[in-house]
Amino acid sequence: MDQHLLFFLDGQSIGVCYGRLGGNLPYPSVVVSLYKSKNINAMRFYDPYNVPLQALKGSNITFIVIVPNDNLQCFVSDASAANTWVQNNIKAYWPAVKFKYIAVGNEVIPGNLAQYVLQAMQNIHKALTSAGLPNQIKVSTAISTTVLGTSYPPSSSSFSSVASPTLGSIIKFLSSNGSPLLANVYPYFSYVGNTRSIDLRYALFTSPGTVVIDGSLQYQNLFDAIVDSLYSALEKVGGSNVGIVISDSGWSSAGGTAATIDNTWIYNQNLINHVRKGTPKNPKAIDVYI
Repeated sequence: MDQHLLFFLDGQSIGVCYGRLGGNLPYPSVVVSLYKSKNINAMRFYDPYNVPLQALKGSNITFIVIVPNDNLQCFVSDASAANTWVQNNIKAYWPAVKFKYIAVGNEVIPGNLAQYVLQAMQNIHKALTSAGLPNQIKVSTAISTTVLGTSYPPSSSSFSSVASPTLGSIIKFLSSNGSPLLANVYPYFSYVGNTRSIDLRYALFTSPGTVVIDGSLQYQNLFDAIVDSLYSALEKVGGSNVGIVISDSGWSSAGGTAATIDNTWIYNQNLINHVRKGTPKNPKAIDVYI
């Protein structure tokens, strides 16, 4: 883990996602110590079934916890299951573990499970309220950019006809509870899907000048264009006051076009350096997890 992976940016933070696929992995306590030694104060854990909550106690690391996708339907049909989950996974560790967001499902919109997301979020929120934790921990869901129907130019972006009915109701919930939308944003995949039209430098934050002009807004990198596309889509469903947290971003290091360790380092470091500026549409520092 590079020493430059995180620093605080005007009250905002860049977090690091903790993955556990592989062999010879360090113990969670060792990983938590590494986060602290590198001043990494925010974590997202990929595996919702094997979260190292004991190791996080007293660490002051803020945490995104995920409600597994296959729990959504159960939490809708049985509200007591949501209560039990909150008691066992949140209340039992709070405040020693600093939960910041609960992501109710990961990238299930659009899809067969999308119909359960809103009510599962509502039941988790009710369970937090019953546990005395309604305001400290924000309930949201994590989306991918496949929810967008139109994404170019950013100002014309909107959610797809398939995703919009579900997201419209979810955005109202987020707005009324002061919660952000969690978005997984990968310029790499946008680039790989359209290498004829997208320059690699635009995707890696290394373009020497403006690449896209959208009215009064100018875009020098693809990340900003994607995030502002999401902001524009939010506005169109009444979510102009809903913030966005980038719950995952990064660059593939092997196995594909332009997937190299060097490009991964370039993207991640440039992202860290950039997010303090926000985007052309919303020039405020952004919380990002890499």
